[in-house]
Amino acid sequence: MTSSANRLSLRQTLKDWSAKWRRRTRTERLLLIEAFLLLGLARLAVLVLPFRWLAASLGEHMKETDRRLSPNALKTARLIGGAVRSAAGYTPWGSVCLPQAVTAKWMLGRRHIASTLYLGVAKDDASHPKLAAHAWVRSGPSILTGAQGRSRYTVVSTFS
Repeated sequence: MTSSANRLSLRQTLKDWSAKWRRRTRTERLLLIEAFLLLGLARLAVLVLPFRWLAASLGEHMKETDRRLSPNALKTARLIGGAVRSAAGYTPWGSVCLPQAVTAKWMLGRRHIASTLYLGVAKDDASHPKLAAHAWVRSGPSILTGAQGRSRYTVVSTFS
């Protein structure tokens, strides 16, 4: 691609992003900003802190929350899940499942909304017996982050 084509592509990307931003409500914008900042903090925590220290911020180990949630709390939880997933697509660092799950858990906790963070493992495939790991967050009946592919993972730890 030529540099002028790159500039046009970047210009279109910024235009698209700007239009999406303007369509969001004030609440959604604030949640996106919070999610973006916490994704950076969560990524840093995952990289530099011993897991036991990070785990202390996630809640009670090997416990799950109730699947019932008030309609208002469920609405807020779903907005938080959407904000975390959306913000993760714009971070210049890797915002994979664990930082997303940690971020969602922290955001829900700040609002006193019950949630459970799940950690799961699975074998990659028959030809490669390496373990793969995945993290996701559930609040009430909704999976907020990490929903895709979670069914192939065996839960090994929960935090609520």
